[in-house]
Amino acid sequence: MDTASLFASVIGLPPREGVERFAAAGVPVFPCKAAEKRPLTRHGFVDASADIDLIRRWWTQWPEANIGMPTGATSGLDVVDIDVHGRVRGFAAFELARREGLVDRWQVLVKTASGGMHAYYPADPDRPQPSWQAARAGIDFRGDGGYVVVPPSRVMFEGNRSDYELIGRGRGEAASVDAAALRQFLDPKPTPLPNPSAHDRSDLDPTRIAAWLASRVEGERNRALYWAACRLAENGVSDQRARDVLGPAAEHAGLPQSEVLTTIRSAYRTAVVLAAPFRDRPGGRPVTGQVVL
Repeated sequence: MDTASLFASVIGLPPREGVERFAAAGVPVFPCKAAEKRPLTRHGFVDASADIDLIRRWWTQWPEANIGMPTGATSGLDVVDIDVHGRVRGFAAFELARREGLVDRWQVLVKTASGGMHAYYPADPDRPQPSWQAARAGIDFRGDGGYVVVPPSRVMFEGNRSDYELIGRGRGEAASVDAAALRQFLDPKPTPLPNPSAHDRSDLDPTRIAAWLASRVEGERNRALYWAACRLAENGVSDQRARDVLGPAAEHAGLPQSEVLTTIRSAYRTAVVLAAPFRDRPGGRPVTGQVVL
């Protein structure tokens, strides 16, 4: 049974009945807490199974459990998860990626409890692809190491139970997603700057790095600030200048001032240690002379 037919076959069923359809189709599943997405088994998605006897025992123990499915090679399905929360709505980014031909050949589309969407694609057995998150774009990729809740599960959202529902089937032959290309499209990373010699340190543009930092979201901000501060330190920018340029950008992204100062100090201390072996080289310029901690 193909994915679209499988999802269509469970419409209107309670999860304890729908789950047997997945087992019969050979799709491994596991129980999640009723009205939630948290796994009930000890090892979560790692415990997923298509063994009908085990599945019946699980749903006898937890008759109201939702259905979780591991993504990636285990199930043969990857999922692009379009998030909707707060001001973040991933549909615009998904549409742009679709126009670029990066996500246009899905198998099925499923409405999630929050009003977002899961787009399912066949996993490429010859190319394992790990899960990742592009929070700023409102898109997650669920591949190896991830899982999703599948129809006919129901999740409590903003005080109401909402079903996971099949809302669309693919047209034509489905194809796997190039997850790395999709991530680069959604959340391009700046080209890492090399460890420059004295003559080219002036090429660094702190303002450009600060603008990139200001656009980071929760989960990325501290790491991005540390990366940016290290780049400035490596390029001979004083720590005071780093605080002046990166501080407002990091605070705009949501980091408290105390955390900003601590992270910049840590980055500059690291730069001092890494710069030590080069201090005696011809043309070398020690970073320590510019660091005030």
